[in-house]
Amino acid sequence: MDHRAAKAYILARIKDELPAKRTYHSLAHTLDVYAAAIDIGEREGVTGEDMVLLTTAALFHDSGFILQDLEHEEASCRLAREHLPRWGFSPHQVERICAMIMATRIPQTPHDKLSRILCDADLDYLGRDDFFSIGDTLFEELRAYGVIATEREWNAIQDRFISNHQYHTRTNKELREARKQEHLLEVRRRLGPVP
Repeated sequence: MDHRAAKAYILARIKDELPAKRTYHSLAHTLDVYAAAIDIGEREGVTGEDMVLLTTAALFHDSGFILQDLEHEEASCRLAREHLPRWGFSPHQVERICAMIMATRIPQTPHDKLSRILCDADLDYLGRDDFFSIGDTLFEELRAYGVIATEREWNAIQDRFISNHQYHTRTNKELREARKQEHLLEVRRRLGPVP
């Protein structure tokens, strides 16, 4: 498996082909999830081929946005199935990567250790200090696509989303959960009393 060639290919396509109004589902998000997958994976004892598959899934997980807005996970898997074999990924390895990608669809449905790690890497920021700055990029993206119009709508979405979210790995439960709950309290403070 030539992970480096696959990485260079998909990062270049994401950089060049994503619409500018994809301010959250962007090259920066892909690189953030990739770094988080490595960090969580190492803490969870992932090595060798499994680490290659995990990090490749992280690189491809939102690549489908270059093809379509809805059902982007399926499009990400189409890209993986079309391109990864040329870099020596077997059909079985590609399907493992696609299973991880599909697990990140909201609501997340991780089914094994690697998909639990990728799901946590995808939403790692919920329990980090950069939560609000990253959240602002998602607010801008949702507003640009007409999904929401006001900051109050955004905070209501965040309240529901964080309330229902759970981390899946021991690592993120220990390192991110407490901070995530602090962010939830701040989101609710910003929402204020229901009018």
